[in-house]
Amino acid sequence: MNTKKIILIVDDSEFVRSYHSYILEEANFQVVTAVDGSDGLEKLYTNSCDLVLSDINMSNMDGYEFIRRVRADKKFSALPIIIVSTESEARDKMKGFEAGANLYIVKPSSPEIMVENIRMVLSAH
Repeated sequence: MNTKKIILIVDDSEFVRSYHSYILEEANFQVVTAVDGSDGLEKLYTNSCDLVLSDINMSNMDGYEFIRRVRADKKFSALPIIIVSTESEARDKMKGFEAGANLYIVKPSSPEIMVENIRMVLSAH
């Protein structure tokens, strides 16, 4: 039986998706990736994800809109969402929390801190 938690990574940067995938797979998570918010919504409906890591600045559908749409669906209302972004201003963080994020991590973040934050948010749900 597979008990690995499934993490959805939503980021328009192929490098970031690959890097975060590597970190999370090394930490014994299963990973699904999406290239933007629209793709992220599709992946949520076709995979049973346990947590979402989302960037903010993406074309097609940004992270804020993606999170608002996830939160608007009762099925995902309690799904843990962590924003991982280079945007470090307080207003960006507030906008992320208002959209429905559980945590906001500023890139770059050490792999250990990212994994620990994911485990912390997962254990709280």
